[in-house]
Amino acid sequence: MLRFMPVGDSMTIGSAGEHTWRYRMWQHLRATYNGPFKIVGPRETLHDKATDSPSSYEYADPDFPRAHLAGWGEGWFHLTPLIQEAVRAQRADVLLVSLGLIDLGFYTDARQTAENVRAFIAHARSANPRIRMVFFPVLPNARVQTDPAFAAEVASFNELLAKAVADLDESRSPLLLASPPPSYVVHLDTYDGTHPNADGEHKIAEGFAEAMYQAWDLGEPYSA
Repeated sequence: MLRFMPVGDSMTIGSAGEHTWRYRMWQHLRATYNGPFKIVGPRETLHDKATDSPSSYEYADPDFPRAHLAGWGEGWFHLTPLIQEAVRAQRADVLLVSLGLIDLGFYTDARQTAENVRAFIAHARSANPRIRMVFFPVLPNARVQTDPAFAAEVASFNELLAKAVADLDESRSPLLLASPPPSYVVHLDTYDGTHPNADGEHKIAEGFAEAMYQAWDLGEPYSA
């Protein structure tokens, strides 16, 4: 049984009424992974914008394993201290991680955020020395297009993330850096300049799926 844990910020938890990329990923694995698997995590809800709280179960299709470790407004800064216990308690084998935008926007600069990435990896491995991890770079959002300083921080962090993945990769606990599909476009694949619409959800899931297929021969190429 392979246990996948989605880890992320508002783009991963999603909000009321959405499918989420987690749902798209589950659909893909169900169709292409030749073995038993489970989606795990200590949380299940969506973000409720009306109450500004992670309290909604109103998924567009609620009939899927909704477990995750994600939060609206949470980043590496928030989830690094939680990952060791989450991996241990959920017995996670593969982490699908999409974090960083909120850190760079409000909490830490690129260098400090990259330090949290390295701590995150160490904490996850302390709970499961053979855990596999796939990291998504920070996707551009509307602010990147209008704020040159922020755009520079995002670009710098993505370079540091790639370096951390290369530096810390090891055979017993492999690390992958996913590549966003070249077709991802902010004004087409988000509904507000940041959060994915249905097309964006598929493209995030595709990035994770293609990385695992190409590096680990896990599943098959992504098909929406």
